[in-house]
Amino acid sequence: MAQTLQGPAIFLAQFAGDQAPFNSWPAITAWAAQLGYRGVQVPTWDARLFDLDRAAESQTWCDEFAGIARENGVAITELSSHLQGQLVAVHPAYDEAFDAFAPAALRGRPAERQRWAVDQLRKVARASRHLGLNASISFSGALAWPYLYPWPQRPAGLVDEAFDELARRWRPILDAYDEVGVDVAFELHPGEDLHDGVTFDRLLERVDHHPRLAIAYDPSHFVLQQLDYLQFIDLYHDRIKVFHVKDAEFRPDGRQGVYGGFQSWQERAGRFRSLGDGQVDFKAVFSMLAQHDFKGWAVLEWECCLKHPQQGAAEGAPFIRDHIIQVTEKAFDDFAGSQADPAQLRRMLGLN
Repeated sequence: MAQTLQGPAIFLAQFAGDQAPFNSWPAITAWAAQLGYRGVQVPTWDARLFDLDRAAESQTWCDEFAGIARENGVAITELSSHLQGQLVAVHPAYDEAFDAFAPAALRGRPAERQRWAVDQLRKVARASRHLGLNASISFSGALAWPYLYPWPQRPAGLVDEAFDELARRWRPILDAYDEVGVDVAFELHPGEDLHDGVTFDRLLERVDHHPRLAIAYDPSHFVLQQLDYLQFIDLYHDRIKVFHVKDAEFRPDGRQGVYGGFQSWQERAGRFRSLGDGQVDFKAVFSMLAQHDFKGWAVLEWECCLKHPQQGAAEGAPFIRDHIIQVTEKAFDDFAGSQADPAQLRRMLGLN
């Protein structure tokens, strides 16, 4: 029996903090292992856990970093560059909001901030290779997002120009990842120009189906969009390289729907939930990923508007472990089979 999908693992971004055990790499990896996780996904912007500059330049530093995790019982699944990827493409309407993602010295200087983000992503590529990883996870950034709803009517060519520019910015980054053999898996997420299959295809075509352009699959975002998250796996399984296990629910009523009425997370029709508390059919999701031979990690991304993160983390490891399918190496009806006989096959087909 072969276990194709690996796990459980946990994304550390939502848990890192200034208090132990969340403020250092040795402590947080020990905490994750104690809860039953076998892997951790690392936010590269959090200096409490990770030194991107050293990781990009030093194989020795990466070996020691991975060794600490291994001694504590966990592997590194992927490096995350969500915040840096966001800054590759920022519409001016969001300049001030996203300035917080960059060093203080770059705030109010969008062109320099963008160059810094590109350099950061190149460092993530090198660090991933030093750590022996095949994929990383990021955001695409967004230029067209303010024009998502076509009112006022969009001028002809506006969306095409936005994706042309997105491709111009990302193509050299993708090439840098190709040089070191690492995929860039975009989390298809609201607020990003890449937020569903159609938008992913727009970029994919513009970068000539680049081999390093990949998807980080997260069904929770598709629930909130009312997109068929199971058919998505059928359509894009060859590009899915990273898997976030996150739950969500969508409960519209006579007053609100997908747009949520500018309400807080607790009051929205669509909201993120801890694993098992939402509407995602994870049995079907894990089955379909197993069917398509997904070999990556099942990584908990905890986001819930109700449940405490510690409870969500504690419940997440057994939830994922119980959903991982041990992929069979034999057919269930092998007991009734017989040895192949070419002559018999022809007789059964009436060919002799």
